[in-house]
Parts: sequence; structure tokens; C-alpha cells
Amino acid sequence: MNQYFSIINRRTVITLIISLSVPYIAYHFDIHYNIDLTLISIAIIFPLVFAIRGAFRRREKALEHLSRFRGSLKIIQYSFSANSKIPIEKKNEIDKILIEISDKVLNYLQNNSVSIQSVDESINKVEEFINKNDEMISGGFRLKIFGFMRSLHEGIENLEAIHIHRTPISLKAYCKIFIYIFPLIYTPTIINKIDDGPEWITYFVVIVSEFILISLYNIQDQMEYPFDNDGLDDIKLDNFKINR
Repeated sequence: MNQYFSIINRRTVITLIISLSVPYIAYHFDIHYNIDLTLISIAIIFPLVFAIRGAFRRREKALEHLSRFRGSLKIIQYSFSANSKIPIEKKNEIDKILIEISDKVLNYLQNNSVSIQSVDESINKVEEFINKNDEMISGGFRLKIFGFMRSLHEGIENLEAIHIHRTPISLKAYCKIFIYIFPLIYTPTIINKIDDGPEWITYFVVIVSEFILISLYNIQDQMEYPFDNDGLDDIKLDNFKINR
């Protein structure tokens, strides 16, 4: 049942209040006119759909980079595990480092409980481990690990970019403002169209229209940041831990 209420929040309550207040004022002061709402609809729907598509693409890119991130960690883990020259205690040490990288990156994305600098420090431990144990690690194996580390860095840097940079803030602000003021333009036209019809029809049409618009906005807002488990479509980060 929660899935049906996940898109309802404070913004929904604000639009409901506006949708009830504006028709009341329009009827009280007998405000009605007839204008073409096509341009107004385009002014709201087009940028809103554009923002939703942008948020969906961000989510898909995040999934792609998370897969690359975990895949790189696993390959590095397998490479050290298969190296017969490295003793078991050293393999356990590098495993702990890789698990630490995995946990820190996912915690950083989900709730910012660690800083990106802390993530970098954990990643640097791989190079420090290789330098400390260079007598057990051949030059060819070192280059192979650094090749895998390149993919790891690319995945993390792309996830960091998605984590920091959102869809254009000005576009979201524009959509929100027009959703809030839409009843001011829409209600007198509805009153004019239904003419002597019952007032409840105006209230119903305005409330439903506003609810649809703000719900789409809320879906976009939740999907835009796919790491915080705030929406139904958020990424399940636990599935991308190195040891899941």
C-alpha cells in the first residue's frame, strides 16, 4: 500500500490547498474568462517530461557505473586470490581493503556517512599494498591490477558525478513555480466552460489536474537521486556490495 502514497509529500499538500482556495476565490469574486490553455500546458508538461527523462537516464547510468565498480573490485579480488606467490594472510589483507572500498563508496552514495576523501584514502591502500609487497608481485601482475584499478576509478568518478550534479536546478524551479500558479490561470477558464454547472466539477477538475502535475514532479524528484532509498525506483545498493 505504501507504493501508492510514496509520491505524496508536503508539495502535494500545498497544491491541494491551492486547488481548494483558488476556485473558492474565483467563485466568490465571479472571476471567469476563456483562454486557450495549450501554451500553458506546453509550458508545464514539456519541461516536466524533459526533467523526468533526464532523471531516468541518470538512474540508468548509475546502474551501469555501479556494475562496472563492483565488477572491477571482484576482478581485483580474484586476481590476488589466484596469485600463488602471495601468502594467505596477505590475501586476507587485500580482501579487507577491497571490502572497505566497497562499503565506503556505497555509504557515501546512500547517506554521505563518509567523505569522498575517505574513499580516495581507501583506494590508495591498494597501491600501498602493492608497493609494500613488490617482492611477491611481478611487474606484469602489477600492470594488470593497475588496469583493473583504472576501471574502478572510472566507475567511482562517474558515480561521484551523478551524486553531486543533478538535473538543471533552474528547470526544476521553473516547473514547480508553474505547477503552483497553474490553478490561477486554469480555474477561471474551467468555470467559464462549465457555465452554470455545479461548482464541485470545477473543484474536482482543478484538484485532479494539480495532483497529476505535482505527482509527476515528485516522481522526477525521487528518481533524480537514485541512491537514498527515498523512492520505489531507487537503486538497491546492497546488491552492489563486493560480498553480497
